[in-house]
Amino acid sequence: MLQTLHCFERGTVGALLSVMMLLASDSRASEWRQFRGAHSAGKSQDLKVPVHWSSDQNLEWRTALPGPGSSSPIVTGDKIFVTCYSGYGVGDRDPGEIENLARHLVCVDRKTGAIRWDRKVPARMPEDPYRGFISEHGYASNTPVTNGREVFAFFGKTGVIAFDLTGRELWRVNVGQESSNRRWGSAASLVLHGENVIVNASEESQSIRALKQRTGEQVWSAEAGSLELAYGTPLSAEIGDGNDSLLIAVPNEVWGLNPITGKLKWYAETGLPGNICPSLSISDGVVYGFGGYPTQGSFAVRVGSRGDVTSSHVLWTSRVSSYVATPVIHEDHLYWVDDRGEAVCARTSDGAVSFRERLPGLKRSGRQRAVYASVIYAARNLYAVSRFSGVFVFAAKPEFSLIAHNRLAQDNSQFNGTPAFADGEIYLRSDKYLYSIAVK
Repeated sequence: MLQTLHCFERGTVGALLSVMMLLASDSRASEWRQFRGAHSAGKSQDLKVPVHWSSDQNLEWRTALPGPGSSSPIVTGDKIFVTCYSGYGVGDRDPGEIENLARHLVCVDRKTGAIRWDRKVPARMPEDPYRGFISEHGYASNTPVTNGREVFAFFGKTGVIAFDLTGRELWRVNVGQESSNRRWGSAASLVLHGENVIVNASEESQSIRALKQRTGEQVWSAEAGSLELAYGTPLSAEIGDGNDSLLIAVPNEVWGLNPITGKLKWYAETGLPGNICPSLSISDGVVYGFGGYPTQGSFAVRVGSRGDVTSSHVLWTSRVSSYVATPVIHEDHLYWVDDRGEAVCARTSDGAVSFRERLPGLKRSGRQRAVYASVIYAARNLYAVSRFSGVFVFAAKPEFSLIAHNRLAQDNSQFNGTPAFADGEIYLRSDKYLYSIAVK
């Protein structure tokens, strides 16, 4: 095992009956409380979401944001929350003075698109300078999470901050001010488990931490050098005998932690080195991971057991991969759009590719990657947001069929965030605007 968490929890995990996510998310179609929605699955229960839209069709409203960002919007009740940044790194050429950097948590009215409140939080110094890959995704890449009473935002080296739904700050906790050897900035999103907020602070302190939702008090911290370059959002799962697992992919391994104590239950070697950007996906007791650099690939590992489960639980490995976006699982297939702009479908049983199709009309800007956002499943279709070429809708079946290619002509900024779906509406953010898209 690599440089990793050396403290295993004691005891055994019973027979694996089924695996389901335990996240404090409302599974109703009216809520989208975290990154990739309920259970971090990237799937919407909505059946009447729009397939076609433009600046003149099915656009409910458009709201100017106080700054750019790559995070996703979340939805609870009549409110939408989204993060942005301002003051530094927002100009076309001169980034400005880093001391002026600030993050924003913005609350938007779902019905009208009006900004109800905007909480501006000055960045705690020192921060990573605006150069390299930070210039592609910026300083607001972490999607917030809400329990319906409070909303929690992760602002990297500035810390995790809890607000009530009126915008009043409740607590603030620093989770480290380090930088990885890449100095790419923070990216992982927050999730909830039980009464805790789970934070992947790999960039800030090479740790995963659990904080109490009510007070911000640290419950546990799992620290390991192997967490460096692990940018994915943790995934919470329950094993059939009542034992929870907190899943995270790190360079060359996938881990199962005890979310109550932070201790390592099991791990498997994956052979994917370097930075691991996509988050994990799970279905029927199997977790799927993607990423790696310079060698990229994917893997399937059966969840559970104890200790090193490489020989017994790794079901398959493959060289097909996604570099940034997290795949979605539907009817025994994995779907995603890779950073080159190819839509890919692979079987969950063995990783074999069912199709790989270049999306027509997709463009790249210089050497920048074509896609950052994760594909979302809704109403038997897949919605793929590209950075510079609009949103592609293709059928959720193992034969490629493009349904629509939608563009918002008035917005030439980047679209890096994964969209949110709620009550038949799509909430889509760019570096300039937040959009509500619905069938009229």
